[in-house]
Amino acid sequence: MSLETIDFERLNFRPGDSVLDLGCGEGRHSISARLQADIRVVGLDLSHDDLITARQRLEDFDLKESSRCDFVRASGLHLPFADNSFDQVICSEVLEHIVDYYSVLKEIKRVLKPGGLFAVSVPRYFPEWVCWMLSSAYHEMPGGHLRIFRTSELRGAITELQMRFLSRHWAHSLHVPYWWLRCAFWQRGEHTAVVTQYHRLLVWDLMQKPWITRTLDRLLNPVMGKSVVMYFRNEAE
Repeated sequence: MSLETIDFERLNFRPGDSVLDLGCGEGRHSISARLQADIRVVGLDLSHDDLITARQRLEDFDLKESSRCDFVRASGLHLPFADNSFDQVICSEVLEHIVDYYSVLKEIKRVLKPGGLFAVSVPRYFPEWVCWMLSSAYHEMPGGHLRIFRTSELRGAITELQMRFLSRHWAHSLHVPYWWLRCAFWQRGEHTAVVTQYHRLLVWDLMQKPWITRTLDRLLNPVMGKSVVMYFRNEAE
């Protein structure tokens, strides 16, 4: 069971669609998307270790055509795909790690078919800013966050590429206190008692999905959702 940030219903998967999960990590969106619909998914990442984990996780599921979910090691700056290759592209919690994120957006534009859908998520400004204020190590560690996006900044960069904004929502408000606690006690480590206890709550919520935490998360997301998620349609040039 994984924690998805992207709402797949907004991507309108159809049988036979090709989907790129750029910066797939350990495969949470790639595998979940493939389990949900009869589509071809390509998960792409730079981390060799994460891709090994993603492939191992995929093997846990009895997919008749597991070859329709592939994992590829490559850079988002130079995608190894032809123009207009994908019906949907997912890029979740990736762009904040990349120096030249606009070049990645241009590559996404290139491989996305005209009329195709693009889903992107990044950490929301205020919760992320608090993390930076509580701990410099949080974002200065190798592979950490290089910037804090304002929603209007990212939306503008994407619409400049002739991708039309469709909708927006927020996600994972219950994860915000965990990261604030984690940053506040950064020097003591993640095994500090209060951090450990809150993490157990999040694991319980993920596994059990009780109505009370699902309702609380939904109500708090517009106020303090950890991630902002936006959806765009690629306009024909």
